[in-house]
Amino acid sequence: MDTSQHNLHTLFEQLGLPADQESIETFIAKYAPLPQEVALPDATFWTAAQSSFLHQGIEDDSDWAEVIDELDALLRH
Repeated sequence: MDTSQHNLHTLFEQLGLPADQESIETFIAKYAPLPQEVALPDATFWTAAQSSFLHQGIEDDSDWAEVIDELDALLRH
């Protein structure tokens, strides 16, 4: 069982994206605001694998769900 703490840095690593603070901030600035009618996993900037991971994390209410929601909120502002 995975008992590690998930945060934005580990989520970005899991998604295969640069995970340092500056890269995360740049990503959010580039893609925000995400339109309300677009679900986070359906955004056009994800690869198929990234989208699948995000969908699965939300659907399964996995350990990743909370940090996925955090990223969603950051992209909506």
